[in-house]
Amino acid sequence: MGKRKSLIKIKPKKYKTGEIVKVSFMVMHPMDTGTGKNKKTGEIIPAHYINEVKFLFNGKPFTTLKTWETLSANPVFSVNFKVPGKGELKVVYTDNQGEVNEKSKKIKPKG
Repeated sequence: MGKRKSLIKIKPKKYKTGEIVKVSFMVMHPMDTGTGKNKKTGEIIPAHYINEVKFLFNGKPFTTLKTWETLSANPVFSVNFKVPGKGELKVVYTDNQGEVNEKSKKIKPKG
């Protein structure tokens, strides 16, 4: 499948260098467990879920989450992040079918 829709949100919206913010990453993903059935055909829907989410700042990982199929569809992952200064926040995720996608956001502290 191609690029999935995803979003990075930072709260609070205004922050300074050294402050801790909440980074939320939302992604449109089916998170199929491999136990559900197609209602029309009765066939089992193959497992298709995110199994790793990496949060990076300026290319260096600061948090890695290992996840599994029991998360809900279109999951939201949130972590706390101490803003070291200006740079690029990137989230990269991999799923159990080998799909890799990423989303980036500029970090621009005020003061």
